[in-house]
Amino acid sequence: MSEHHASTQWKRQTTDFAYDSYSRDHRLSFGTGSGIGASAAPEFRGNAKLMNPEEALVGALSSCHMLTFLAICARKKLVVDSYDDDAVGHLEKNPEGRLAVTRVALHPRVAWNGTAPDEQTQRDLHHQAHLGCFIASSVKTAVTIELPATT
Repeated sequence: MSEHHASTQWKRQTTDFAYDSYSRDHRLSFGTGSGIGASAAPEFRGNAKLMNPEEALVGALSSCHMLTFLAICARKKLVVDSYDDDAVGHLEKNPEGRLAVTRVALHPRVAWNGTAPDEQTQRDLHHQAHLGCFIASSVKTAVTIELPATT
């Protein structure tokens, strides 16, 4: 249906190339012309000031869920004023004993224009968004949507 392009650029900045000393900093460039600095996670000798691949995966899942959710709401004429999510990904050993982002919990908070849909309708909307999210459909990572309690 469509293609999406990304390029990764890295260059050695040290005289040696030892595991303990080479820089993990690199640049990701996208087909849109935009780009971002990235590195490994600090636990893997990366730069804590830059995005790392694990964060990018969590962010992609969160972003895709939100975009799908907003599209569903717009089609149903449910007006969303704002959407916030503090997603959390867990890097841990998978059943094969390999490190993987095995699960991601989304914590969406939605502000509605006017009366908010009832709790079950909101759960259904998020379930539909999860089923329609291209990124969630592309990974083995377990993705859960943890909605805030309503009062």
